[in-house]
Amino acid sequence: MSKAAEQGESLVAILDELADLVSSARSMPMSASVLVNRAEVLELIDSATGVLPDQITRADSVVADADAVLQRARREAGAIVEKAKERADELVSREAVVAAANERAATIVATAKAEAEKLSREADDYCDRQLAQFEIDLNSISSQVAAGRARLMERTRGRRGPADETNGGNDKEANDS
Repeated sequence: MSKAAEQGESLVAILDELADLVSSARSMPMSASVLVNRAEVLELIDSATGVLPDQITRADSVVADADAVLQRARREAGAIVEKAKERADELVSREAVVAAANERAATIVATAKAEAEKLSREADDYCDRQLAQFEIDLNSISSQVAAGRARLMERTRGRRGPADETNGGNDKEANDS
């Protein structure tokens, strides 16, 4: 089993190990092709395939966590506003402090709204940062997969002999391999 799979590492680590395997493989003379252990490559591909759903699940979890933070912020903001209204009503009921109560109530409401807006912005910023990081990770993974496929394609083309190329690649056995 690969080092990355044994350690339960990320898809990026598995793909890095695959790239290292191809990069350090023995070169074929007078060719861009290399010799790699098929079992090792297939094992790394299987590991990557196994890790990918976990990466997606983690991304979904982060989005769900961000939604929970936003909902909590909205609940807290609502509670603060409600508390401010109750306090304002209590102060207004007292005749001697009506003017002071109105001023204080407005301050409490403004503070509550500002706090609610701040919590909402922070939740949105958190979501954006997490999604941006996942976008970076997924773009990196996509680039690595494309590069790996390109290398495999070059290696496959490198295995075709001169007879295959002059035959136009129409040899059934060559196309089946």
